[in-house]
Amino acid sequence: MSDAAAGIDWIEAGRKLFAGPCAFMAGAARAEGLPPIGAPEVAFAGRSNVGKSSLINALTGRISLARISHTPGRTQELNFFDLGGKATLVDMPGYGYAAVSKAKSAAWGKLIRDYLRGRPSLLRVFVLVDGRHGLKENDKETLRLLDAAAVSYLVVLTKRDEVKAADQPARIAAALEALRAHPAAYPEVIFTSARSGEGVAEVRAHIARLIAEQAGGSQAAIAS
Repeated sequence: MSDAAAGIDWIEAGRKLFAGPCAFMAGAARAEGLPPIGAPEVAFAGRSNVGKSSLINALTGRISLARISHTPGRTQELNFFDLGGKATLVDMPGYGYAAVSKAKSAAWGKLIRDYLRGRPSLLRVFVLVDGRHGLKENDKETLRLLDAAAVSYLVVLTKRDEVKAADQPARIAAALEALRAHPAAYPEVIFTSARSGEGVAEVRAHIARLIAEQAGGSQAAIAS
């Protein structure tokens, strides 16, 4: 981070960033359906039912901006949300649901790989991991995919309200230790709960800082 950004209250910057309008912009089931490259993008990936839609709704303060499905594997598209013209939030298809056909799983994988390869506006992927269980093999496969694509990512643990407070530091430490083997991983883990709101401000702050860094450290990119 440049000296121009020193002293910025990133929690407040994140609050302001997400206090503005946010609306569904587009859905893409194939690479050719991706919207034109515009505002900086941050994407959210994770296993089916890890809480991606719940976290996106919590970040934006909306109840149903991102559809919450009780049927794992239902999200089949990349869904794009316009955050007041300052950023684009991307909800990626959930992975790891065994009942999804191999053909459909392969199609989702191709869509994600095409997106990661051809999206210079993508600043970071937030990989959501169930904080009750830690990294599973399909989570690790996603990390390896992001490593191979040289796309920066940060692990966000979810369901913090369902993990005893005494156990939370160990869950974070275990995730950080696992990330040491992944070159594209950002060396930080945020533990969140969409239900209680814990960690939500920290994710907002991280995104606000990313946008400022992309704009050369200027807070003007997020403060107006």
